[in-house]
Amino acid sequence: MKPFAYLRARSAAEAVRESSAQPGTAFLAGGTNLVDLMKLGVETPVLLVDISRLPLDRVTDADDGGLRIGATVRNSDLAAHPAVRTRYPALSQALLSGASGQLRNTATTGGNLLQRTRCPYFQDTAKPCNKREPGSGCPAREGAHRDLAVLGHSEHCVATHPSDMAVALSALDATFQLRGPDGERTVPATGFHRLPGDTPQQDTEIRPGELITEVVLPPRPDGAGSLYRKARDRASFAFALASVAAVLSVRDGRIEHAALAFGGLAHRPWRAHAAEDVLRGAPATDETFARAVDAELAAARPLRDNAFKVGLARSLAVAALAELAAHS
Repeated sequence: MKPFAYLRARSAAEAVRESSAQPGTAFLAGGTNLVDLMKLGVETPVLLVDISRLPLDRVTDADDGGLRIGATVRNSDLAAHPAVRTRYPALSQALLSGASGQLRNTATTGGNLLQRTRCPYFQDTAKPCNKREPGSGCPAREGAHRDLAVLGHSEHCVATHPSDMAVALSALDATFQLRGPDGERTVPATGFHRLPGDTPQQDTEIRPGELITEVVLPPRPDGAGSLYRKARDRASFAFALASVAAVLSVRDGRIEHAALAFGGLAHRPWRAHAAEDVLRGAPATDETFARAVDAELAAARPLRDNAFKVGLARSLAVAALAELAAHS
């Protein structure tokens, strides 16, 4: 590990100011991903700004009936929060399906959103990787890509985003509050993470020096239920081969509200807009659910060894929608 400087921020303003003043700065909260990448030599910050003591660790009710989640709220605390479990069960389920209990006790909301891909070529500094070294190539396309993207990838990168929580937040229409050198701004969860295109080194739309301060969940749509389902190689501490977060409300046999997002399939949580267009106003039947999911997954471009992910995602999504409809 290369030498670095360390600063414990006393305020969000100080954290942003120090980060903006020195290129190569990283924010440190739980460190469950960042420190691992520093040990591997993938991340080499010159300064760590510790934000773990800032007053960003609260979950509070919003005036409109939604929920406000501080960026340093621990994953385990958020998953167990009564308001999350009762009003946004997909979020609680997503958090509990990620990592291990020990890691969830340390990992934070903001850090979860900013975690980087587990593509083996990205994590191995002896291998080329466009995400780590732009222009060096993407050996995963012809190499080990079983776990990698089938949607939205490019010739430059086929990595997948690893977060379970981010998939649920996408389906729940969350927004992220950011504070940077130019002030504060709000970014929707659906627009925060990027597809690789020809700049795969840019995981998100966050700007230099910006700090995630809060995640805001809107009120739950009337009568809507939500859930998160994940398929993986083993029952715990494994990243998704495919996952789905679904939100659904049904009235008089027809779908009134539908939101669907996939994980494990793309460089970002994949909001299924084509599927949602088919679902809205349609009968809440298995045939409708299958037709909607097929409309979304028609865009899939699997590689040599990961075509199975398309069928896996289809089965997860159809089953999730049917389960929500049965309890609506």
